[in-house]
Amino acid sequence: MKILVVGGGGREHALCWKLAQSSRVTKLYCAPGNAGIALTRGEKCGAVECIDITSENLDSLARFVRRERIDLTVIGPEAPLVLGVADRWEAEGWNCFGPSQRCAELEGSKTFTKTLLRKHGIPSAEFQAFTDSDKALKYCQDHGGPLVVKADGLAAGKGVIMAKDGAEAAAAVKQMMVEKAFGEAGAKVIVEETLKGEEASVLCLTDGQTIALLPSAQDHKRIGDGDTGPNTGGMGAYSPAPCVTPEVEDRIVREILVPTLHAMNREERPYKGVLYAGLMLTDAGPKVLEYNCRFGDPECQCILPRLKGDLVDIIEKIQQGKLEENGVEISSDPAVCVVMAAGGYPGAYKKGAAISGLDASGQVGLPDVTVFHAGTAKAAEGRVATAGGRVLGVTATAATLQMAVERAYQGVAKISFDGAQYRKDIAHRALKRQG
Repeated sequence: MKILVVGGGGREHALCWKLAQSSRVTKLYCAPGNAGIALTRGEKCGAVECIDITSENLDSLARFVRRERIDLTVIGPEAPLVLGVADRWEAEGWNCFGPSQRCAELEGSKTFTKTLLRKHGIPSAEFQAFTDSDKALKYCQDHGGPLVVKADGLAAGKGVIMAKDGAEAAAAVKQMMVEKAFGEAGAKVIVEETLKGEEASVLCLTDGQTIALLPSAQDHKRIGDGDTGPNTGGMGAYSPAPCVTPEVEDRIVREILVPTLHAMNREERPYKGVLYAGLMLTDAGPKVLEYNCRFGDPECQCILPRLKGDLVDIIEKIQQGKLEENGVEISSDPAVCVVMAAGGYPGAYKKGAAISGLDASGQVGLPDVTVFHAGTAKAAEGRVATAGGRVLGVTATAATLQMAVERAYQGVAKISFDGAQYRKDIAHRALKRQG
């Protein structure tokens, strides 16, 4: 089987790493990939071949799939899904793992999602949607705070601003709607109440009828230790999240995931693929913060190492509508991912810094530690250099969360590049909860 993975970050490296373990895969491509993905090998498929095609260039991707007779395309990022890649592939008779364009609207439009949740009684924050900046500004000024202001469309994970009062909320509205900080994504905004509690991520695989729950995870969005500083795409994650107890997990399935899939079916949008629920665990129960229509990044990097079995088999069952025949099996060993980022991130940062400490395979040579490359490129003399804001995701598994944290940071200690920054408190909430 020949497989194409679309995307070029840490999530896609994790997908390639997992897919390369399948005995069914004879050739594995990634578009555009990165330096670490190009160093990933499987026993049957050999080295992953990176193709210089961006994830949103559907025309070039389609030509490649046709020319190489790709058997399965696995979509990593959200943009091609929102652009309708799954629908286009289906029309050509090609296999694509990812939801349809109408289903991807769960991530592509916050207004659509919030309206769907309200219509079907699925717990979420109260909100108002605006296309008129003056009305949005007046609403913020009248309602004070704290409030959350969200760009309606895709904004690379940065279109959410937490405002402590009406003035900050109004400034966020002005930034999005007037100054166009996020382009057309901010032409419409959502202003919603601030929920209090602990955040967690719960993902599931679904064929539209059956849910296979993946292990819970918790992301660290802020750049600094103690959850300080600006939001990022994610500075690390761990799985499982102890705050998602069996009782909480049961409520998430009963009150959120299953009703959402039923709602999508009633809206004639049957959902197949990965459904990612970003949740706030409030005193009143779990509530939806957002939905994503693909694996999270960096959550994927600590979920896939815990997934047992052949990912190709699981994807095949989803596409056939037979997920109940297979399900998923999860390792009991926790996993921790620590992101190493470029200096200046999430603001302006430099590229091209040489990375030291990686071996010829792009790894650090420690047992149960895997380095997933996010923003790397090949440099002179076979070396690897930085090429993005988030550069590496150092991931470790172990029998306990504490051991996994220690192993991950042992891996981080082996790596260096100019301006490198990383949080030193990944999983601090869970470790504190454990005593």
